[in-house]
Amino acid sequence: MTPKSPRPADANDQLERAARMTWAYRTAWWLSRQVARWVYRTRVEHVDRIPPLGPAILASNHASLADPPLIGGSVPRAVCFLARDTLFQIPLLGWYIRRLNAVPVNRDGGGGAGLKAILDRLQAGSAILLFPEGTRSADGRLGPARSGIGLTVIKSGAPVIPIRLHGTYEAWGRHRRLPGPGRFRVVVGEPLQFEALRAEARTCDKDRLKAIYREVADTIMARIAEL
Repeated sequence: MTPKSPRPADANDQLERAARMTWAYRTAWWLSRQVARWVYRTRVEHVDRIPPLGPAILASNHASLADPPLIGGSVPRAVCFLARDTLFQIPLLGWYIRRLNAVPVNRDGGGGAGLKAILDRLQAGSAILLFPEGTRSADGRLGPARSGIGLTVIKSGAPVIPIRLHGTYEAWGRHRRLPGPGRFRVVVGEPLQFEALRAEARTCDKDRLKAIYREVADTIMARIAEL
C-alpha cells in the first residue's frame, strides 16, 4: 500500500512528526563529523542529492560498524536507523537510542512489525537508512541485495538515494576487532523513483510482484556499485 501524499494543510504536521535532531542526536552527529573529518579525512560527494525534507530511503553498502554513524554525520538532516528490538529493552541504552531516531526491528531486520515501523517513519516524512545487503560484508566486496528492500521501496512510495561507502571495510571490517586507520569516502547517487514499477505492483499477480521486488533490489545494488 503506497502512503497517500499529505494534504497541504497537513504539511506542518508531517514536519512535526518527522525525525528530529534531538540534543542526543545532534551531539552524536557532531562527534561523528569530527571523527570522520579529522581521523579518517572523509570526503563526501553530492550530499545535495539527498532531499532536505520529506520521506527518503538512504540505501548504502554495508562493510563496517562505522557505516551508520558515518552516513548519519555526513547528512545534514536527521536520519532514522534500524536497531535490534532487544536493545530497546536495556535500561539507559534503549532510552538513548530512541533519541537517536532508532527504529526497532527483529534479529533478521524484517518482519511485519519492522516493516510497519519503517513505513510509519517514511509516512511521517523522515529519512531512513537501510542496508540492502542486510548484513556487513565478509570480505569488503558488495553482496546481493535482499528482496525485502524491494518490498519496502514499493510500499513506501519514497525516493531511494543510493550511497556508496569506500574505505570503511579496511578500517573496521569483520577482520578487525577495533577500528584502525584509513580514509573514508561517501558518494551519494541520483535519487531513484520506481514509479512505473509501483504502478504495476498495484495490479499484478503475486509471481510478478515478487519479481518486481527482486528487480528493485537488484537495481538499487547496481546503482550503488556504480558509485
